[in-house]
Amino acid sequence: MDKVLVVTGGSRGIGAETARLAASRGYAVAVNYRERADAAQALVDEIQSAGGKAIAVQADVAKSADVERLFDTVDRELGRLTAFVNSAGHGGGYVRAKDFDPQVLDVIMQVTIVGAMVSAREAVRRMALSEGGQGGVIVNVSSMASTIGGRPGRTDYAAAKSAVDSFTVGLAKEVARDGIRVNAVRPAVTMTDMVDQLRHDDEARAAIADSIPINRIAEPIEVAQPIMWLLSDEASYVNGCLLDVSGGGFMVTELKKPK
Repeated sequence: MDKVLVVTGGSRGIGAETARLAASRGYAVAVNYRERADAAQALVDEIQSAGGKAIAVQADVAKSADVERLFDTVDRELGRLTAFVNSAGHGGGYVRAKDFDPQVLDVIMQVTIVGAMVSAREAVRRMALSEGGQGGVIVNVSSMASTIGGRPGRTDYAAAKSAVDSFTVGLAKEVARDGIRVNAVRPAVTMTDMVDQLRHDDEARAAIADSIPINRIAEPIEVAQPIMWLLSDEASYVNGCLLDVSGGGFMVTELKKPK
């Protein structure tokens, strides 16, 4: 069976590393992007130069018509979908609850959860055995923020990712008998463009690293590798799982030894 993967938000960060790794393992990959056409095409060129098969497809996952066009393009150019990684998201900003802007909240939710749900709809329609599909796997990229309510100023993002968690578990139960497994990874802070400012702020980067037991921020490849495991047959009995890729979780401070 040919392996065909769509990665939303695939032009950079975790999505790009997932696309790169998947292509090296025999997947034909659709790299979705919203604005970064240059980054998406560079990744496609890289994959093709290495002997893989990939296309770049522009689509804003917050727009249902764009999502439908994305999956229709994959049908036409790559074939029947077998895997979907929902990596698109909106980081929002550092905003305290007293300063919430409903319009900004709407964008965060539309991209992070509504976009995930509409994309999953299109994936299920193509993968489901009852729809003539071959089965498949969906992996959502959530966040450890969903487990702690986010850091101060990021509760909007945490709320959106909590919805992704709930949707993952519910969808997994709904489509399992149609040959589809659904899981999520929940990364800790990962060095992507979403937190690019940390590359230039040693103090902030060190403070966040100190709140993670493993004492460092994740690299995107360290999240992409668990995603690929969830997509693989090695995880054939893993369904409805929220896999923490967190370096040990979150801690406020180191425990002191009792006297």
